[in-house]
Amino acid sequence: MRLGVLDVGSNTVHLLVVDAHRGAHPTPMTSEKSVLRLSERIGAGGALTESDIEELVNTVQAARDSARGLGCAELMAFATSAIRQADNATTVLETVRERTGVSLEVLSGEQEARLTFLAARRWYGWSAGNLLLLDIGGGSLEMALGIDEQPDIAVSLPLGAGHVARTASLGDPPEREEVKHLRNRLSEQLSDAVERFAEFGAPDKVAATSKTFRSLARLAGAAPPAAGPRVRRTLTDTALRQLLAFITRISARDLASLDGVSGARAHQLVSGGLVAEASMHAMSLRELDICPWALREGVILRRLDHVNGAERPDDGLGTLSASGTGDTG
Repeated sequence: MRLGVLDVGSNTVHLLVVDAHRGAHPTPMTSEKSVLRLSERIGAGGALTESDIEELVNTVQAARDSARGLGCAELMAFATSAIRQADNATTVLETVRERTGVSLEVLSGEQEARLTFLAARRWYGWSAGNLLLLDIGGGSLEMALGIDEQPDIAVSLPLGAGHVARTASLGDPPEREEVKHLRNRLSEQLSDAVERFAEFGAPDKVAATSKTFRSLARLAGAAPPAAGPRVRRTLTDTALRQLLAFITRISARDLASLDGVSGARAHQLVSGGLVAEASMHAMSLRELDICPWALREGVILRRLDHVNGAERPDDGLGTLSASGTGDTG
């Protein structure tokens, strides 16, 4: 079965196409990205403009056409924090559906955390024990912990790399006092969640997903993408601290020239790195593994679990609909 997953995120609209069937390892066939930076377009008005919606419609239609051309039997489409935050989210979703035939389902932050946790659990297996997941997106930070496929606790906080970059208004590069102030603020915002996680015991393994963590690990010396997904990649607290001492002293333009940093996300890297540092410090983590599977893979795995029409469990993940990729009529 060839499946397409369309992820409308804070920074990009990402189409992932895989060949997969129940009980098998999903094989990626192609990946296509369009940088829209929807979360930055919302702005002070709290809504996406007509031109923003038009661009999103065109991007979703192009992804749908691509999925159809690649022979996808189904296209599962979802949106995350950027659409969640838009005051006119209902209008955006209805317009996309009417114009493209694609129904975007808006995932809650907790659903994001649970689906990403599922992907990490399947990647590492039961031997990972009590697994802690950290995922820094553009708009939110997801955390989950548990020993089963469904975590015992899943939390989403408005601490995504892009969101923090906008609200902190750091200089380019930031002043020392700005960094200090943001570190203190992040520590305060994490404190309540960290106390809740402490009730479920110490993790046996810590997994981190997302472009932010991958970029930080790459800058800290982890293997490049060309080495393949099976190569172990880690990020230590010491390496992250040393890296932050460097990247907080150079401009976003210079950051974009570094290996592993995209131009579209360079302006968020310092904020994302400080969120990563604050999370590791708050939870007393010395090292974490970079997991190659994340939210999109979690969506695929959840779909494959029910490909034979099995009843969906009451696991808090909801029902992510899948549509064909034929003509909308």
